[in-house]
Amino acid sequence: MASLRDIKGRITSTKKTKQITKAMEMVSASKLNKAEQNARSFVPYSEKIQEVVASIAAGGGDASHPMLEARDVKRTGYLVITSDRGLAGAYNSSVLRKVYQQIRQHHNSAEEYTLITMGRIGRDFFRKRNMPVDKDITGIADQPDFADIKDIASETVQLFTDGEIDQLYIYYNHYVSAITQEVTEKKVLPLTNLNPEGKAGTSSYEYEPDEEEILEVLLPQYAESLIYGALLDGKASEHAARMTAMKSATDNADELIGDLSLSYNRARQAAITQEITEIVGGAAALE
Repeated sequence: MASLRDIKGRITSTKKTKQITKAMEMVSASKLNKAEQNARSFVPYSEKIQEVVASIAAGGGDASHPMLEARDVKRTGYLVITSDRGLAGAYNSSVLRKVYQQIRQHHNSAEEYTLITMGRIGRDFFRKRNMPVDKDITGIADQPDFADIKDIASETVQLFTDGEIDQLYIYYNHYVSAITQEVTEKKVLPLTNLNPEGKAGTSSYEYEPDEEEILEVLLPQYAESLIYGALLDGKASEHAARMTAMKSATDNADELIGDLSLSYNRARQAAITQEITEIVGGAAALE
């Protein structure tokens, strides 16, 4: 049995750990509220720009753009959104496992795909396995602005435009609720599924100077907005996952403190009983 000093030391260290995890839980909860608002407020903008692009693409005119046309797939791009820090439960491992399985299943060599990573965890994961990371960005703010990731978003879209990749997928954790996040795969390029639910357009637009020039400007912006929207969604999921993980750690610390306190009291009682027995035995010997 551990000594009283050892048990008391474990209780003290566990209480300090509990203070840290409780503070991290509260910080994540505060960040989650803002991140959730950011993700939800971006949805109307994304839906409207998709509506305009879909309206032009389905308008039956002569407007066309390479980003709307599927082509033979020789090389695939994977944009993976993870965090810079751990302590977020299965937030990072679940999305990395999904991407890794997809790559192993669909590609025979590193020449057939490339990786673009947002977050240190994802970058380090793929580099340790000698997988081709073409571009990466770390140190993204907890409440990111589009300017923070504009360069890597535009460079990623440019990879498709230049023909270096023939399709682009995003992998991230979709925020469902504070306790539920779903690993999501979304095809970004080419933009061949602008109206997935088959809804008929309800708005009419007049385009100046013409539809093709508008597509030339609007389509790259739309693809970049999809990347930014996925990042906002992923950040909300990250804060939710970290809040849940820290709450679980705090609850486990409470349980451990209770068990250790019980062990401490039993050990203390045994020590007192032994001392009384020794005193009684000594007194009896003197008689």
